[in-house]
Amino acid sequence: MPRPSLSDARLYLCTDGRRERGDLAEFLDVVLAGGVDIVQLREKGLEAREELELLEVFRDACDRHGKLLAVNDRADIAYAARPDVLHLGQDDLPVTVAREMLGDDIVIGRSTHSVAEASAAAVEEGVDYYCCGPIWPTPTKPGRHAPGPPLLRHAASLGADRPWFGIGGIDLANLDEVMSYGVRRVVVVRAITDAEDPGAAAAEFAKRLTDGPG
Repeated sequence: MPRPSLSDARLYLCTDGRRERGDLAEFLDVVLAGGVDIVQLREKGLEAREELELLEVFRDACDRHGKLLAVNDRADIAYAARPDVLHLGQDDLPVTVAREMLGDDIVIGRSTHSVAEASAAAVEEGVDYYCCGPIWPTPTKPGRHAPGPPLLRHAASLGADRPWFGIGGIDLANLDEVMSYGVRRVVVVRAITDAEDPGAAAAEFAKRLTDGPG
């Protein structure tokens, strides 16, 4: 199936390989069918071979549903797996080097945690989108300062010509508040991965992001 363009993507999901549950393929099917546009494997401590094996499952699901596959942090893994997206943190390989390795076709994203970092990512050469947060403290990033709504308001005021996403503690209960700060795209983890019905949760996120603030 044809994949969506980055500009159309609103719901970005990060998930581990769900090895304890043993339901990765089924999980990916229901959330991608539900409305997730981009899915990223985020699981620390994996050996390269383990990560590549999991990414084969992600790639298969994304191909069947016409959605975007993202690799987190590692340009070498992206070189081997050939995903659609590579997401880089502030301390990862420079964007220029990743571009040299992977070419112009891959989408490259950037994490930002401050007004200065967001302003830089909005114009940084080679960056296609950026994420702002965490909005609230989250166990997926223990100890990280949460810059909160002021960072989102700043990002919304930049008028950047590239998409940006809010991230950090977002769930269906606070989504309207998040959108009130100017966010139109979100990165979600636990609100979908831990949901009783992940497909229904993804569908509700997608609907509300498409319809706009309530």
